[in-house]
Amino acid sequence: MTIGIQQLLWQNERIRDTFHEAVHGRGDVDAALAVTAPDCALLNVPAGTGATGDGLRRYLAEDVVPHRPSGLAFRRVSRTVDKFRVVEESVVSFVHDRELPWLLPGVAPTGRAVEVLAVSVVTVRLSRITSHRTLWDHAGLLARLTG
Repeated sequence: MTIGIQQLLWQNERIRDTFHEAVHGRGDVDAALAVTAPDCALLNVPAGTGATGDGLRRYLAEDVVPHRPSGLAFRRVSRTVDKFRVVEESVVSFVHDRELPWLLPGVAPTGRAVEVLAVSVVTVRLSRITSHRTLWDHAGLLARLTG
């Protein structure tokens, strides 16, 4: 692998991590959008939530950032990077202490601490995120919250 390809892979990782930290860490929508393409599509597959293009700002500002649960933490299990994608498998833990319209739309807070395995696939073109898809065990998460 050439130095140029290695640098591209590292850049893709930095872009993905910048977006992730801006949204889930600092809650900084402007910083998150600074690394996305104008037509970026974000989709949380099991819940069917997300937004594309101009709707992404509203979605992040209204549905995600103000609804980040207490104790939200991500523990990386694996990461695979190529020239166009960063795929990460993580264990996500949090306390379900508020409504989470981006993760569990329509599910009232239970106060329970949970963990769920999630996989995100982030596509990067020309130093901008063009697609961000996240998948998790939705049925297992609901069972832990309501069981």
